[in-house]
Amino acid sequence: MKFLIHPLLTVVFALLLVEIGSAAESADDLIDKGKVFDRKFQANDALPLYLSAEKLEPKNPDLLVRIARQYRYLMTDASDTQEKLRLGHIALDYSVRAAASGPKDCDAQLAPAITLGKMLPYMPTKEQVSASPRIKESVDKALAIDRQNDTAWHILGRWNRVLSEISSAKRFFASLIYGQLPKGSIDEAEQDMKKAIALNPRRLMHYIELGRIYAQMGKNQEARDSINKGLAMRDTEKDDPETKARGRETLAKIH
Repeated sequence: MKFLIHPLLTVVFALLLVEIGSAAESADDLIDKGKVFDRKFQANDALPLYLSAEKLEPKNPDLLVRIARQYRYLMTDASDTQEKLRLGHIALDYSVRAAASGPKDCDAQLAPAITLGKMLPYMPTKEQVSASPRIKESVDKALAIDRQNDTAWHILGRWNRVLSEISSAKRFFASLIYGQLPKGSIDEAEQDMKKAIALNPRRLMHYIELGRIYAQMGKNQEARDSINKGLAMRDTEKDDPETKARGRETLAKIH
């Protein structure tokens, strides 16, 4: 008979082993070891090392950003919606702590927006509404520190695209039940995503999201060209397969 071990139990066991063998190690040593696994998206191996480092440096913004990222990786791999949200909330807690610990750190300020964006599809409507201004606030703070951050422009573009898609009628009824929704602009979404591409043309997510923006604008040929360009690129990030799946869904709708 085979016994299945919950993924988080694997993290706990690994953490115990790390603590036994790393009592004399510095936070920098533990972080460097974690980075090796982090680069390979191996959250179950990176997380115990980062969590051990956190005990030594609980207000290290870069470390807190890294821990949040590992929980998002676990969230991607989880199949159950409730498990995704549970992991997402842990990631969000670390993201908020990172932002508080690094007021001048662009990645730390952006962390809440990244995590909330990841959680958004699985949230109840009321939480989605309350998350929207938090995402914008996080992005604005990040861009105030570094306007060359392509991830921030990407998130801003997605934010504008999603909010611009909501009709006036839906917006009105949502405001009655859940509160006022921010307004987005599809034209600004296009410019935001083009800015992201200009800053970092090597990330397929920028091209696929630009294609989704074009599809929403009714520019079907531009949408096909941009999405297909992204689909042709090699996966280099954890969420790239998920991003490509969204691109294929969009292509299927406009063909």
